[in-house]
Amino acid sequence: MTETIETAARDDDRRPPREVRRRRPRTHWAWVVAAVTFVTIIGGAAFNSLPGLLIDPLHKEFGWSRGEIGLAVSIDMALYGLTAPFAAALMDRFGIRRVVAVALTMVASGALASVWMTASWQLMIYWGLLVGLGTGSMAMAFAATVTNRWFVARRGLVTGILTAAGASGQLVFLPLCAWIVDAHGWRPASVTVALAALVVVPFVWLLMRDHPADMGLAPYGGVYVEKPAPARGAARRTVSVLFKAARTGPFWLLAGTFAICGASTNGLIRTHFVPSAHDHGMPITAAASLLAVIGVFDVVGTIFSGWLTDRFDARRLLAVYYALRGISLLFLPMLMAPEVQPPMVFFIVFYGLDWVATVPPTLALCREQYGEDSAIVFGWVLASHQVGAAVVAFLGGAARDVFGSYDVVWYASGALCAVAALMSLVIRRAARAESAVPGGRDRPVEDASG
Repeated sequence: MTETIETAARDDDRRPPREVRRRRPRTHWAWVVAAVTFVTIIGGAAFNSLPGLLIDPLHKEFGWSRGEIGLAVSIDMALYGLTAPFAAALMDRFGIRRVVAVALTMVASGALASVWMTASWQLMIYWGLLVGLGTGSMAMAFAATVTNRWFVARRGLVTGILTAAGASGQLVFLPLCAWIVDAHGWRPASVTVALAALVVVPFVWLLMRDHPADMGLAPYGGVYVEKPAPARGAARRTVSVLFKAARTGPFWLLAGTFAICGASTNGLIRTHFVPSAHDHGMPITAAASLLAVIGVFDVVGTIFSGWLTDRFDARRLLAVYYALRGISLLFLPMLMAPEVQPPMVFFIVFYGLDWVATVPPTLALCREQYGEDSAIVFGWVLASHQVGAAVVAFLGGAARDVFGSYDVVWYASGALCAVAALMSLVIRRAARAESAVPGGRDRPVEDASG
């Protein structure tokens, strides 16, 4: 009898206070928040569709070198990554809704201001600074914050869906922007993505909620917890988490592999695929359509990767993803042609399935290793992703100026992906983590102090 009373008391402790208890809605509000997050990432990702389309138009209109334009893109990508961990901490301090609304406004401001630019330093301010800070505040660390707060069950799946939002934005905006650039010039395309960012702001303000407790709910698949007090000292906490994580081996392995991920996707394919294909006689609209197809299969591949991450060892998944990506890049120079041939279509489908399939297992490993700090740690890992992308965005353009082609960049990136595959396999499992493999949840795992 006493044991029954104690069990009931423990169960009662996990329930929300009486004044906030409500009947469970048919659709948990976590899914509404996830949907708003998905749309927000699409709106923020719209501008990322532009750089590859505008390298040639800006080069022709202003005479800027491809390396100079690539430098502006690299600033954008670097700030995108470096802003992410601080944005995660700012969301803890000021709330998700306020931070994201301001970020969308910054993206729209930078895109609109670029319409009137006349010098390359303005390109670096508008594209690099404003858009980089804005999109960085809505990066994958934003998705990690939403997932950690609102979901206990289905985290891998939700991570995959939210990661796919960036690809969905590419799918929506790349063909549209390519057509606008081809028919009306690059300025109307810039205005289009600015308006896309502004349209999302009302949805964020009206439907986004910072924490399940704001609505008297438990996280999806979890138990009710009180909303924590706003975390002060956001910048200090972000830096302290970095120093703490930097003393562990898994952090450097995750950061290194993700830097190569960024170099071989955003820095290489997203920035330089269109001008590279155009060098071989392919129309810009056709090359942009191929990138959009990558976006289609990216959605499928990322969601499926999230499903796999809930079931299999994330380290082995990463190794497979990087190995396959590296092999595909080594073949790409041989596939370039004035017209779209079946081998190129096969590459696009294959690469699309692998594009950001690395995100769910990487985020799962961050969560496994660093617990409550995982969103901020993932923000720093994402910073390495964008630094890798920034380096290749600049070097890719510089290599094109020096060698007259992108071939050396494709081959070098393929080799780097092989290195990332090996690095993934040597990441140790966290001692406190449960095995992700079905049937092995209670099996002890190795220490991760590395």
